Amino acid sequence: MKAATLSQLKKELKNKTEEEKLQLILQLARFKKDNKELLTYCLFEAHDENGYRELLKESLHASLAQANQGHLYYVKKTIRKSLRNLKKQIRYSGQKETEAVMLIHFCATIQEFFPKEVSKSNQLQNMIAKQKELAMKAISSLHPDLQYDLKKEYALILQN
Repeated sequence: MKAATLSQLKKELKNKTEEEKLQLILQLARFKKDNKELLTYCLFEAHDENGYRELLKESLHASLAQANQGHLYYVKKTIRKSLRNLKKQIRYSGQKETEAVMLIHFCATIQEFFPKEVSKSNQLQNMIAKQKELAMKAISSLHPDLQYDLKKEYALILQN
């Protein structure tokens, strides 16, 4: 089955009643965890972006704190999983400021939690370098005042 385009879906949704739209949304949320997470963000978190960022920071710290530091393989695996989840959560927001803040925080947190492992592993160094690059790209698309503040924060993680 081929999926319909967004414009086709939009036209069809205009023909539905409010009750039918509600049922479609609930059905989407029931079948896919990502849909449920996006709906949760839209309904409960979108109005307070700073609170959402703090929530993301807490969940990042919690996931990294559970890392098995017995072997470098497990540390890398945990970091990749945490980054994948963080990127998904950032996508829900869709704001460049949230993306920049969270990527900067991710790099600083990794260097804080696993300084020995990062210095040993070229893969982790490359991963952090790529996230720093993406953070700079997101920063460059923001308002100049925000750019100044975030560049100062970015400079602090570059020192490490």
